[in-house]
Amino acid sequence: MTLTEIKNTLEKLDTISFTLPNGTLVPNHFHVTEIGKISKTFIDCGGTLRQEKKVNFQLRNANDYDHRLHPEKLLKIIALSQDTLNLEDLEIEVEYQGEQTIEKFGLAFENNTFLLTSLVTDCLAKDACGIPVKQKVKLSQLQDQASCSPESGCC
Repeated sequence: MTLTEIKNTLEKLDTISFTLPNGTLVPNHFHVTEIGKISKTFIDCGGTLRQEKKVNFQLRNANDYDHRLHPEKLLKIIALSQDTLNLEDLEIEVEYQGEQTIEKFGLAFENNTFLLTSLVTDCLAKDACGIPVKQKVKLSQLQDQASCSPESGCC
């Protein structure tokens, strides 16, 4: 979900809720403690220089059970962040406190709740790093390449 997408979604909501990948809700007394711009410059295992930019939201549970973050308040925080940090319309990454450490998630919206989606690592230089890449082959292509036909009884 991008910054524009979350703003468009928030404009239509009366309340905000976040759901973790395991289906549990982030307690509704959460706060968005920061919005930031993350820029990462790195070299992948194939030696290619890469850049990644994201908008970062940090959610935190406070012991303040009487206050709830409403959509219009979050929209104001986003607008201030955009003006101050010159945020582009980038993908949003969400930080949330896990059992032992800060966990990072992607963001989606479904069934009137924001979904914190699982992120996975991946090799960005599969063709250059030496890890064999499995090719997807259609079974119909394998049959065409076979040395015998299905009617021959050799299969």
